Amino acid sequence: MTRSLFTFVFTLFLGLNALIAQHTIIPHPVNVEAVEGSVTVESEIGLVLDQENELISTMLDNFSSELKPLGIQMSSGGGAESTAATLLRITLKEEDSVKLGKEGYELHVGNGVINLQAIEPAGVFNGLQTFRQLLPQTRVADEEGNKEPIVLEGMRIVDYPRFGWRGLMLDVSRHFFTVEEVKDYIDQMSKYKFNVFHWHLTDDEGWRVEIKAFPRLTEVGAWRVERHGRFGSQRPYPKKNEKATYGGFYTQEEVKDVIAYAAERNVTIIPEIDVPGHSMALLAAYPELSTRKELKFVNPGSKFANWFDDGTFEMTIENTLDPSNPAVYAFLDMIFGEIAGLFPSDYIHMGGDECYHGYWERDEKVQAFMKENGIKDSHELQSYFVKRVEKIISDKGKKMIGWDEILEGGLADGAAVMSWRGMQGGIEAARSQHEVVMTPKEFVYLDYTQGDYSVENKIYDDLSLEKAYSFDPMPNPNLFVDIDPELILGGQGNLWTEVIPSLQYAYYMTYPRAFAISESLWSPLAAKDYKNFLGRTEVHFERFDQSGRSIAKTIYEPEVKLKMENRKMMCTLSSDFDDIEFRYTIDNTYPVGMGKKYTEAFEVPPGDLKLRVQSYRNGQSIGRMLLIDRKDLEARLK
Repeated sequence: MTRSLFTFVFTLFLGLNALIAQHTIIPHPVNVEAVEGSVTVESEIGLVLDQENELISTMLDNFSSELKPLGIQMSSGGGAESTAATLLRITLKEEDSVKLGKEGYELHVGNGVINLQAIEPAGVFNGLQTFRQLLPQTRVADEEGNKEPIVLEGMRIVDYPRFGWRGLMLDVSRHFFTVEEVKDYIDQMSKYKFNVFHWHLTDDEGWRVEIKAFPRLTEVGAWRVERHGRFGSQRPYPKKNEKATYGGFYTQEEVKDVIAYAAERNVTIIPEIDVPGHSMALLAAYPELSTRKELKFVNPGSKFANWFDDGTFEMTIENTLDPSNPAVYAFLDMIFGEIAGLFPSDYIHMGGDECYHGYWERDEKVQAFMKENGIKDSHELQSYFVKRVEKIISDKGKKMIGWDEILEGGLADGAAVMSWRGMQGGIEAARSQHEVVMTPKEFVYLDYTQGDYSVENKIYDDLSLEKAYSFDPMPNPNLFVDIDPELILGGQGNLWTEVIPSLQYAYYMTYPRAFAISESLWSPLAAKDYKNFLGRTEVHFERFDQSGRSIAKTIYEPEVKLKMENRKMMCTLSSDFDDIEFRYTIDNTYPVGMGKKYTEAFEVPPGDLKLRVQSYRNGQSIGRMLLIDRKDLEARLK
């Protein structure tokens, strides 16, 4: 951390009120107030734990390991007062006078003591994450190598979440992530008070969890032929006798290890087994569970669906289970039995999205089954399948949750809905007294493009940081007076990985938009302020840089808009920051830093030319240079 940033965050401010106004905590706490006193942290923090608790002790061991790179040791006197100059006293309260709940905490910094109080270990964990954000990511040292003391001004924080479900989903089917990578992703999300990790374990491109009853699911379904580049028609199908070498899976022992790791970080893991669609990897191992019973392959990212302008689609290879086959339900009963035994979470996700009905509608046996059971159409048939799966999952002592397509044809009793095609599905489910997790794609799909197409992967939609920050999972109570707010469990961000082959790129796509989602799910609605959030986000850019993790800084780059005025193509540049200026050229010259300073809309003249533009702050370049040719500029005309 630079000395200027260190000074901004951790040393004396002009006044106590300035400290509170400029804190950099994400997500924003419920209440922060200045108090007299301060705490100086040098090489040791004495730990005083008022009550023995095994989980809290483990959390503190993990926290202590995070402080070691700062040159700080945590010492414990077994409950007695420590001789350390700075104390961290942790207390489990028996009464909740300020509605802290399970995950809330109070943090009081002053007079050489950091007091952390909570009702349960989850609250202690969240309080420790806030305390960690008050400390620098790295420690400033003087010329002799001595680490400078860290001064924390006196403050009292009272904090608790707005929603109980604050999740991130990681798709490990499209690209496989190792156990250590998954742990690192969980560790990072927990620092920003996410508490649900939705593990998308199966899809057309790979089956990632060991099922002992059906070993071919991982022997065959976990591996595909290796292909490179974007998913789609440019990725050829497997060649005859081509070996499947790309992929991987998690053994049940590895799953247990990840679950325990997450629990120490106040994260519950929700497993997803995606059925009846998205089942090509399953069917590659057990093709007899489809209607056509044809041999399949694990999809290597090749195109096998045609999407139409009205949002409908057609699968060219069958990737759905046969809902008329009793063997399918016996098969799923054994799978979900093993999943329920592995994962202690209350919920199991059964997918249910984007299920193509065409093969069902063309199969004589399925049609006869529908007639025999009084099922009028394929939507009711999917509802029949979902209700059967819900019964299987509930019989294992778990609650079923699925994507909002499970509403089609009627929703099974006891099922919860994860609403991704906007919020309407969640609203419909809540009106029917079902629990809901809001995850509308327009606000929380983290695979969406987040910057200018000239420097970012262009996919089918965009999601800016500001748009993500505007997410509110609670339907407007003035418009939806018939919805019980208790049924809205919370929300989550989803990271689909078709174009995300590595952990570092997963971080780039997740953050800082996950900061915005975290604040939308934790902080009071009245506390949200996008400009203030941007200032805090910039501090966390540096924290990510210093930790060696990637993070997208696209907010520094200009938004480029084009429109026709008086038969001229005019270009405007804008930014969320008031202290950033743009330099540009529009005549194929460079360096752009020597170009024109942007002050107002300018004409893009006719000709074979390119726009070069880059952001500057205090005379220094910030963000990437955008390079956009005239054809692309014309395509942006509104």
